[in-house]
Amino acid sequence: MTTNPISLNSHRRKEILRGVLAVAIIIVGITHFATPIPYVRIVPPQLPHPLALVYISGFFEILGGIGLLIPWVSVVAAWGLIALFIAVFPANINMAVNQIAIEGVPHIPALYWARLPFQAVLIAWAWWYTRSPTDQQRQ
Repeated sequence: MTTNPISLNSHRRKEILRGVLAVAIIIVGITHFATPIPYVRIVPPQLPHPLALVYISGFFEILGGIGLLIPWVSVVAAWGLIALFIAVFPANINMAVNQIAIEGVPHIPALYWARLPFQAVLIAWAWWYTRSPTDQQRQ
């Protein structure tokens, strides 16, 4: 039985991108604790306890990123990240609609609107890992 080099390269690239997503989401999660106020500012005013919501989302970002790297929980982590990306979407909408400036981020309203479709990219990226690791290796 020979190994298909294209399939092997595709699998390697997919695993590298898994690491990139995991590390990126862990870093973002850490920033929810290190500098929560910018995140608090974009929580829609209709939601209660914005600081608690920022901490909760940061915790689940870190947990999801770590889980994505552990094969036996990676599928659950991927689904959890999809749910998280959907859950925080109202904050991104609030930021764009109300042009909420974030310290350290250029105040370019078009950039805030451009972030919205990127949420779909993150969801698709996480969805890529929703199959069991053994099924993913056969891909």
